[in-house]
Amino acid sequence: MSAYSKSYNPFDDDAEDESAPPTPWKDARDLDGPGAPVDKQQYLRQEVMRRAEATAASTSRSLSLMYESEKLGVASSEELIRQRGVLERTEKMVDKMDQDLKTSQKHINSIKSVFGGFVNYFKPKPAETPLEQNGTLGPQPNIRLKEALSTSKEQEAQYQASHPNLRKLNDSDSVSGGTSSAVSTEAYPKNPHLRAYHQKIDNNLDELSVGLVRLKGIALGMKTEIEEQDDIIDRLTTKVDNLDVNIKSTDKKVRQL
Repeated sequence: MSAYSKSYNPFDDDAEDESAPPTPWKDARDLDGPGAPVDKQQYLRQEVMRRAEATAASTSRSLSLMYESEKLGVASSEELIRQRGVLERTEKMVDKMDQDLKTSQKHINSIKSVFGGFVNYFKPKPAETPLEQNGTLGPQPNIRLKEALSTSKEQEAQYQASHPNLRKLNDSDSVSGGTSSAVSTEAYPKNPHLRAYHQKIDNNLDELSVGLVRLKGIALGMKTEIEEQDDIIDRLTTKVDNLDVNIKSTDKKVRQL
């Protein structure tokens, strides 16, 4: 059984002092301390500066990642071009082997019979593929990849000058006067520090936009290059299969001599 009656109200014991003034609402930022703001306006100004600084730092990190991705894309594209050169040289070697094999078959037919040698004497010689000479141009990528690489390499000097890791965030000289941004200077705050942050954010976003266009060009160029190299590999596979059949056939003829 409960010690209180059914009509007992536990809140009746909470005496309220109606004469006491209401207690203002407080949160963690209103507490007294060395870092507490003097008034609400000062707190708001500090919060705006803090958010502007964090946004500028975030766009700088994004710009740095974009530059690193572009460098990786250029390196991957150059490796694709080197691989294309290997495939093209391999295809030329297979063509040369096929040419030599046809010449060997011609000589075998000449040995087998006088009539065969007489016929082969009047047959035209197979066209020889000229060997690649030193000093000739290297492998040429597709036009899209070539243009994308050219554009990215033109930005290499600018990358060294404007890389976020090489710039100081609070250095006003590192922020241009808004020339590269489409926003007029009148749209920026009057506070010089906040203006510098806003200009830096806009400049970083402009560089990100241009950089992402370059990255897209590299990606599309690599896609086209891979598709073209797939065609080379398919063509090379067919030639190697045919060469293998011809080698076995020639070997069989040699054993029959």
